[in-house]
Amino acid sequence: MLSLNQKTLKETIKIKGVGLHSGENANLVIKPADVHSGINFCRVDINPNKLIKANFKNVIEPILCTKIQNDTGITVSTVEHLMAAFFGEGIDNAIVEIDAPEIPILDGSASEFVEAIRSVGIKEQTEIRKFIKVLKKVEVVDGKKYISIEPAEDLIVDFEIIYSNPLIRTRRKEFRLSEGNLSEIYNSRTFCLYEDIDYIKSQGLAKGGSLDNAIVVKGREILNEDGLRNRHEFVYHKILDCLGDLMLSGNRIIGHIKTSQGGHALTNKLLIKFFSDKSNWLLESKQSLNKDKKTSNSIKKTISASI
Repeated sequence: MLSLNQKTLKETIKIKGVGLHSGENANLVIKPADVHSGINFCRVDINPNKLIKANFKNVIEPILCTKIQNDTGITVSTVEHLMAAFFGEGIDNAIVEIDAPEIPILDGSASEFVEAIRSVGIKEQTEIRKFIKVLKKVEVVDGKKYISIEPAEDLIVDFEIIYSNPLIRTRRKEFRLSEGNLSEIYNSRTFCLYEDIDYIKSQGLAKGGSLDNAIVVKGREILNEDGLRNRHEFVYHKILDCLGDLMLSGNRIIGHIKTSQGGHALTNKLLIKFFSDKSNWLLESKQSLNKDKKTSNSIKKTISASI
């Protein structure tokens, strides 16, 4: 994943499915893109000439999903699982065309996006990939919720969930990018409590939700016939969401993230605060990240327009 050069797809991918919250059917076409272009979404049902940059600055209403909007008000929502697949598979540049307001939820995880990417293959490009190196600790506290980022030589996501539900309870797991094993995180599905469904639907959400694309927990029971895919599926899905939201930074982050009861909104608040002060970070190539710490200050790069 920490390869030297930027990457894109070898060929175009086509995927279709229903949106979790909108309930609308969507056709997704993911195309290769040029170096330094990043990840861009395009609502072909509205204006095929207007892109929506996958960037944390474009996030709006991050409630139960991540929605991004361009300067003309065109939006696309639930981008986080696809962005997590791009993150894990090393895709830096792609154009995502969609004819609906929401990315298909598929099975509620990132596994089908990953399979599609692997089926067409990945193309290594000619330009060097850059990484965001964390220089100072930054934290956001929102009541009992907490998230922070601090310097490290790896991307580490330490995630804790706390639920009063007797089945989910308190769980905590850590992901390290250097270990490179994302299979269980990719396969972990979104979840909700049975008693929350009526309220979620009253907010105009989860119109496309079902046991085919979400885990539903009722007391000590999982309503899905096949149960959990792995014993840490709840917290692993939260890590999946977090990785997808971090991909909105425009470049992969090298730093240690710690969060308790985090989510889309909290991660976005962290990114906004972190990038608001240029003394918090450096944009570096892999070679510079591997150099001695004493020389790292001499290799500060020009900040790309995507950040």
